[in-house]
Amino acid sequence: MSRIECVIFDWAGTTVDFGSLSPVSAFQEAFRTFGVDVTEDETRAPMGMLKIDHIRTMLAMPEVANRWRSVRGANPTEADAQAVYERFEPALMAVLDRHCDPKPGLLECVAELRALGIKIGSTTGFTRAMMDVVEPAARAAGYAPDAVMTAEDTGGYGRPWPFMIFNNMKVLGVKSVTRVLKAGDTVSDIEEALAAGVIPVGVVEGSSVMGLSRREWDALDEEEREACREKTRAVFARAGARYVVNNLAELPALVRAIEVR
Repeated sequence: MSRIECVIFDWAGTTVDFGSLSPVSAFQEAFRTFGVDVTEDETRAPMGMLKIDHIRTMLAMPEVANRWRSVRGANPTEADAQAVYERFEPALMAVLDRHCDPKPGLLECVAELRALGIKIGSTTGFTRAMMDVVEPAARAAGYAPDAVMTAEDTGGYGRPWPFMIFNNMKVLGVKSVTRVLKAGDTVSDIEEALAAGVIPVGVVEGSSVMGLSRREWDALDEEEREACREKTRAVFARAGARYVVNNLAELPALVRAIEVR
């Protein structure tokens, strides 16, 4: 038995939706409806947060705020954040069911972890309504974690607050944060894990940090892939990840290695 009792996964970009594509397009479309263009880098920077917090964070970025002010004639406000969110949610819901496929190696990874007696939890920046689309699709494809927590389960406190992780531990009966590993594909995932005191692990390939679709990733040669991996690993390292794995296939070996140490 590993000393790790629970692995808590993120969803989009970590376990499903290679590249975390669905939120990016929806955020950009929502901003465009107000005449403001945002870049992919700006859109991905807060990825993993509760979606309204994500929009607030984007509107607080100096360059985005300047563009907003230039187009709209005033600095962005909380009312503006809510207005963008009202456009974002239907844009995301319109495409969400197309982005629920499990990432390569997920099912094998989870099966191996469960064979070690490890419980599988999850946290997300999606709302419960969004998860009502994602969860059934993932379950039909073979992935069903033992617990799924959204910010609605914690009074609106999403990442980087630690409470979704704590709720997983409560529901799954895990007594110590030292026995929990949190795997995610964004800086917000790492910050959430650090806030909770659990072991933070970055997942490189297919991550929002890397920002490549499956088609773009498959088109790279090995030298190009390694350059992308190195760049992504560095982001996770700066964020405070204790470990970084290239893909989910490497995660069970990491869990066993932690037991050895």
